[in-house]
Amino acid sequence: MALSTDVPVRFDRVYVWERPVRLYHWVTVCCMAILIATGLLIGRPPALLSAQDASASYWFGWVRLLHFSASWVFLYIFVVRVYWAFAGNQYARWENFIPYTPARLRRHLQGIGTVLKADILQLQRKPADFLGHNPLAAWSYAATFAATIFQIVTGFALYSAMSTSSIAHAFAWVVPFMGGDMAVRQWHHLATWFFVVFSIVHIYLAIFHDVVEAHGEISSIVSGSRYVERR
Repeated sequence: MALSTDVPVRFDRVYVWERPVRLYHWVTVCCMAILIATGLLIGRPPALLSAQDASASYWFGWVRLLHFSASWVFLYIFVVRVYWAFAGNQYARWENFIPYTPARLRRHLQGIGTVLKADILQLQRKPADFLGHNPLAAWSYAATFAATIFQIVTGFALYSAMSTSSIAHAFAWVVPFMGGDMAVRQWHHLATWFFVVFSIVHIYLAIFHDVVEAHGEISSIVSGSRYVERR
């Protein structure tokens, strides 16, 4: 009987995602779920028939309260993430998302090609494994950060007409700049669908990498650690 010559694969545990990054991720997930659900209701509220006086029903007021409350948390946790892009470890820093030198740009473009072949087009059997964010994910997160800033700016611009907050009023100039209240609302609503599509793709790819690579992709955003094959 032939003996198996398979060598057992050994893994090293690497701490990748620090606590502020994980906190930002999960708080943002909760805020996005609330903001998207309540935002769509605010944009197109359902017609609810009731025999009681309108003053006795405050359900839409609660919807708006949830939306406004989540928007403040969304703003504060994003400020934390921006700070950690300068104070965090090598996987959290801003250099991962912005290739600011020609050499970094070339590596990013090469990495994007590898990820597209392995993950999207399925032309490469060996998975494109990166310890931190892969280049395609880094660019998509950079786009997400830009969309986050856009939503914060347009959201507080819309809120400024009904708020006494100095932060909200700091964005009041956006309304006339973008052509009026209706235009701001339309762009704010349109950007919401970017987050919907991003969330779907993000969840799919996280599961895909966890199944194909088996390096703890999903659990890493809870524990902070991934597993890497020992060389």
